[in-house]
Amino acid sequence: MIWLIPAIGIVLLFATALVFCIAPGKMTPEAKKTAKYFYGLNCAHRGLHTKDKNIPENSIAAFEAAVKGGYGVELDVQLSKDGKVVVFHDDDLKRMCGIDAKVSNKNWEELSVLKLHGTNECIPLLTDVLTLLGDTPVIVELKLARPNNRKLCEETLKILREHGQIWCIESFDPDICKWFRKNAPDVMRGQLSRRPENMEGLTFAPAFLLGHVLTNFISRPHFLAYEKSRYPLTAKMCRAMTPMNFIWTVKPEHDFTKCENENDTIIFEFYTPEPKYK
Repeated sequence: MIWLIPAIGIVLLFATALVFCIAPGKMTPEAKKTAKYFYGLNCAHRGLHTKDKNIPENSIAAFEAAVKGGYGVELDVQLSKDGKVVVFHDDDLKRMCGIDAKVSNKNWEELSVLKLHGTNECIPLLTDVLTLLGDTPVIVELKLARPNNRKLCEETLKILREHGQIWCIESFDPDICKWFRKNAPDVMRGQLSRRPENMEGLTFAPAFLLGHVLTNFISRPHFLAYEKSRYPLTAKMCRAMTPMNFIWTVKPEHDFTKCENENDTIIFEFYTPEPKYK
């Protein structure tokens, strides 16, 4: 039975390493204050856009509709070629604007005249959206911007601080969350994730690590924002330890009651729930 001693040691070592990798961060007093505004809040995914695309995602019209409905808002930001923080999801313009070009290769002057899904809505600046939102709580997702992660973080934080409203940040990129962890620890930050097989644009190893939240030792998030799906075991463990759990994207076909019971904040689209559920 002597062989059990090293075996138990190996198991304990593995368990310790696993917990170290997936553990969230401890909320600062400032982050705790922010968290109260998001607790039990339904947040409109990319604004309250419509399935028929008459109100496009991440448009001024979508954000106006969300404010009118009393919802929180989730939106996406990235940099234009000349360093403006624009509100847009995809890294290219093909799906939304019908143009085969990268957002990062266009100056703001070029982006500002493009129409979203053939409507009169255009790509907005983050500054314009925040002015419209006022006191509406907003989740700001910073898109992958390598090698310009630092500039995106700096410019976004500068704008958010100047507007001084209720906001938190999230990202799929652990390095972006790490930047906020080191440079703005008071800011409530979240790690976005989804099942590895659903990760887009990542090779097997990064998708596996991120999908199983094994990169949390980098980001040490205050909340985990996981896709509505079957959670891997490590994601379940992380959810049990994380101060807050967000879920995305809840749709009409999903079990609303279950989502509300199991999550602190819901990011939704294509239906109109009550603004608060807790």
